[in-house]
Amino acid sequence: MISVQLVISPGCTHCEQVREVLQEIKPKYPSMQIEEIDATTEKGMELVVKHSIMASPGTIINGELFAAGGINKDSFVKKLDSLKN
Repeated sequence: MISVQLVISPGCTHCEQVREVLQEIKPKYPSMQIEEIDATTEKGMELVVKHSIMASPGTIINGELFAAGGINKDSFVKKLDSLKN
């Protein structure tokens, strides 16, 4: 299983772009679990500090920070492909 956490903030345009990419590629990764976490909540703040997230969204894959402030779709797909069983 692949776990993706998005640490988001209100009004974030990059967050919406990452959501669109996730929805587009989700059928290719049926076991991918996506969780959105508001950066202003206690859990969100803990993740921001733990991963030193400086821009929204923070994209965390299987507990490791992949990107902050948006993603490159090709790099993201490559990373997910490397995690598929």
